[in-house]
Amino acid sequence: MKQPQYNTALYLRLSRDDESFGDSVSIETQRTVLTQFVKEHPEFHVVSEFVDDGWSGTNFERPQFKRMMEEIEAGNINCVITKDLSRFGREHIMMGYYLEFVFPKLKVRYIAVNDNEDTDKGLSDFVPFKNLINEFMAKDTSRKIKGAFRAKFLNGERVNYLAPFGYRKHPEIKNKLMIDEETAWIVRKIFDLSFHGMGVNRISKLLTDEKIPCPGWFQYTRNGGCAHFFEGQSEEKRYVWSKTHVTNILKDETYIGNTIHHRQGTVSYKNKRVVRNPQEKWLRIEGTHEAIIEADVFEAVQKQIASRRRECKDHSSQIFAGLLKCADCGWSMRYGIQSSASNPYAYYKCGKYSDFQTRGCTSHYIRYDALYAYVLARIQHWSARAIQNEDALLSQLLSAGDRERNAAKKKQTAELKKATKRKAEVDGLFAKLYEDWAAGRITEYNFNMLTAKYQTEQSELTEKIDTLTAELDTVKQTESDARNWIDLIRQYADPTELTAPLLNALIEKIVIHQSVKGEDGEQEQEIEIFYRFIGKID
Repeated sequence: MKQPQYNTALYLRLSRDDESFGDSVSIETQRTVLTQFVKEHPEFHVVSEFVDDGWSGTNFERPQFKRMMEEIEAGNINCVITKDLSRFGREHIMMGYYLEFVFPKLKVRYIAVNDNEDTDKGLSDFVPFKNLINEFMAKDTSRKIKGAFRAKFLNGERVNYLAPFGYRKHPEIKNKLMIDEETAWIVRKIFDLSFHGMGVNRISKLLTDEKIPCPGWFQYTRNGGCAHFFEGQSEEKRYVWSKTHVTNILKDETYIGNTIHHRQGTVSYKNKRVVRNPQEKWLRIEGTHEAIIEADVFEAVQKQIASRRRECKDHSSQIFAGLLKCADCGWSMRYGIQSSASNPYAYYKCGKYSDFQTRGCTSHYIRYDALYAYVLARIQHWSARAIQNEDALLSQLLSAGDRERNAAKKKQTAELKKATKRKAEVDGLFAKLYEDWAAGRITEYNFNMLTAKYQTEQSELTEKIDTLTAELDTVKQTESDARNWIDLIRQYADPTELTAPLLNALIEKIVIHQSVKGEDGEQEQEIEIFYRFIGKID
């Protein structure tokens, strides 16, 4: 009897976790085993070889695996051969899904050579157990690798692919850093400028003006990194320093000789999505390499960064820090001093306008003394009202809250109605999709793709509906909130000056509008004060 001919795919996979097993699972070893097998069995006609090198078996979103499934869906392949079950995958639920559901449905034969498993002959009862063991081995290997890395970390080794700006990898000592004098002077300059009182914005502008290459440019010229930023761009691109560049350098303990590990991690050994770990999970190892910056300088800079938001040399400018917002773009207002005037004065203007000029926003310029006088007058007004007639003020606050609540409620109700309607549509599409798949009107591949899409949208809509529902529940201006604010402002009865503690206790934000010329020719400017607990009141 003539044997059937199978259009066969050879599938090979190797992850970094498999390297501990040596040559027994290498790509070349897998290829040798599979090539010898098909030579001995002429009914297998190899049409394609798919190789996923560096991909975990717990992840079934591997590029070559997905390409192989596309070929299977297209009817070009009806047999898949791997060296063993673990090369196909190490997640027992997905293994069962493919071996017991997908492949039988698509009439695809699967063979695991070394495990002596063949769907055409019937899989043995031990396959589920083998898959569980393979998954356990993936988990155990992940645990061992983490343990090995932790041992390296505790030993002071740096295993990062790239050296931080200011350092190079040591040419003789593995996982060791050495100072790179070509770039370390830039790091020293940045810390020196900050130590002597210069802010992040001014430092980044100074470095750009002095045409000092940024960290990305050195990475691009040395190893080809950041090519999408610099390739084919003008020369000026290499000198552009951002506030993020400077801030990251100033806050990095690498420059005092320390290494911090576990800033990020993965959800699990199965889910490789990267998440940021809380600081209590960080692992800090001191003295792993030579420092560029002295520890006392670094600490002084950290204190300056923390305090710069609240103090300036005249002790009067930063009481509004973090409170002032541009009415049009939402950016923070930036403090400055007009020193060229005969009588120097302080002012604020839109931060976006400061950075981008006319391309970003308008200036929203306001003098510090005018802002100070207005805010002090408003707080004195409400303080006097609270002392004179608390019940009348409470009634006014609740009335204002009703207006704001109704406006917010109207908007949120419309959004909630729209999201609820769309979720019902997606639920209906999901049901129809399943019917189409069950009736064979769409392929397995398209079913899986669309399922993932609709599940993502369902999840996003559910989250949005929950958020809007919660907002509708909490948008109320309650009597308790109003009383809390009245009690708070009574503590600052008849204030004669503004301080940062007073402002931050009473005020949520201050919104500055662009000034306009009134009918009488005078400049007019709206300032909105949003108070804690109660929001904006007139």
